[in-house]
Amino acid sequence: MHSSHLLLEEPIRMASILEPSKASFFPAMTKIVGTLGPKSRSVDVISGCLKAGMSVARFDFSWGNTEYHQETLENLKAAVKTTKKLCAVMLDTVGPELQVVNKSEKAISLKADGSVVLTPDCGQEATSQVLPINFDGLAKSVKKGDTIFIGQYLFTGSETTSVWLEVSEVKGNDVTCVIKNTATLAGSLFTLHASQIRIELPTLSDKDKEVISSWGVQNKIDFLSLSYTRHAEDVRQAREYLSKLGDLSQTQIFAKIENIEGLTHFDEILQAADGIILSRGNLGIDLPPEKVFLFQKAALYKCNMAGKPAVVTRVVDSMTDNLRPTRAEATDVANAVLDGSDAILLGAETLRGLYPVETISIVGKICAEAEKVFNQDLYFKKTVKCVGEPMTHLESIASSAVRAAIKVKASVIICFTSSGRAARLIAKYRPTMPVLSVVIPRLKTNQLKWSFSGAFEARQSLIVRGLFPMLADPRHPAESTNATNESVLKVALDHGKASGVIKSHDRVVVCQKVGDASVVKIIELED
Repeated sequence: MHSSHLLLEEPIRMASILEPSKASFFPAMTKIVGTLGPKSRSVDVISGCLKAGMSVARFDFSWGNTEYHQETLENLKAAVKTTKKLCAVMLDTVGPELQVVNKSEKAISLKADGSVVLTPDCGQEATSQVLPINFDGLAKSVKKGDTIFIGQYLFTGSETTSVWLEVSEVKGNDVTCVIKNTATLAGSLFTLHASQIRIELPTLSDKDKEVISSWGVQNKIDFLSLSYTRHAEDVRQAREYLSKLGDLSQTQIFAKIENIEGLTHFDEILQAADGIILSRGNLGIDLPPEKVFLFQKAALYKCNMAGKPAVVTRVVDSMTDNLRPTRAEATDVANAVLDGSDAILLGAETLRGLYPVETISIVGKICAEAEKVFNQDLYFKKTVKCVGEPMTHLESIASSAVRAAIKVKASVIICFTSSGRAARLIAKYRPTMPVLSVVIPRLKTNQLKWSFSGAFEARQSLIVRGLFPMLADPRHPAESTNATNESVLKVALDHGKASGVIKSHDRVVVCQKVGDASVVKIIELED
């Protein structure tokens, strides 16, 4: 399977395009984050999503209350039990998001060349003349000629559901705008985005803190998606807040880059965060359209070289209502994979789309096809060059394991790890075969009770490209005598065989610690 890897630099044989895609246990190396909501919260649908390839479930708190999301999460736990597929949980904060409040939920029609007033007076009814918003500082932030977008899709793809406004006058707290396109706003909530304008609101709002300290703590969330991250300081403050919440000190923070400000401070944010989410919905209107692809390529390259997971959003909007993506969208998903994305995040497509399971399945198939032509050789050389010399001990072991696996055409790399760091470093070099990360639990105590670490580390690798975790039995420590190592290895090999990634006569590369030394070894399996 792995020997026939094509490289995009080589001419692709037409015959290979006509070969049907083969199904495998791992739908794709690239991970899929699915947002759970009205159309994807029953045990049945979530089970379908897990089987189709979703490995992280995102809970978006810009709508719905904690009870609603808790009910969805209980259904997710039931689905995980029945499908035996691990799934991590991501809490997405609201952040400084501006919203139009439409209490009556009646559709609002806006006509091009007309005018509309944005007011902070939320007691008013939303109509085609007046739109109440949840922020009283807009009038202080904008000036005549500024651009504002309002809608569910925010002026990408489905233009009849979002509106483009130009500020014509600021009077007191009200902002009067000229309407640039005819559109109908439907639903109870529309996002408002003031293009390239700083909104003076905290990145982690009081509402966010309340949700994290109750729902987040109760459910030991794996990831916090920090909306509208603008500076590294935003990440540091969020981390400080999480560290006070006991169980959440291990939660990883993914900075969501949504505007020019976040883009300007990208390098510092990348250093401070555990991963990055490129929120192309908002970015796509803060940046000129012709610049979006450049940012995607530059940002993914930086994340790859830093060995931090990068997630791309807004790829198959049209699948919210359709069974097939557009040709451009299918190409876009593949390009995100070739650019080095770790995961694809689906929002409206799974949240309220008509085909959540099919969307995950199709995105997975496109990712798998793109992975076949990912130029691993070129990528490997670039990464080694970027790391420079002398390499750290771990980096050297990780890159050697990947190089050995490719040279001997191994079917899988097995890595024993307790913090997950070694496995993530191996994944950083993007091997062409899956990496089975065997997380060895560690016993720890806080003087009051004993507990095992490991579950967090295992679930957090579910967002890293090519990493597939399994939790080892704590009675088999990784760093003891060879005999116990063999038994953990046997469990890992059996898991690989059962899932169809390892067959007899295959070669497997194993990366493990023996005493204080890290060892890379190649095993050839017998019948």
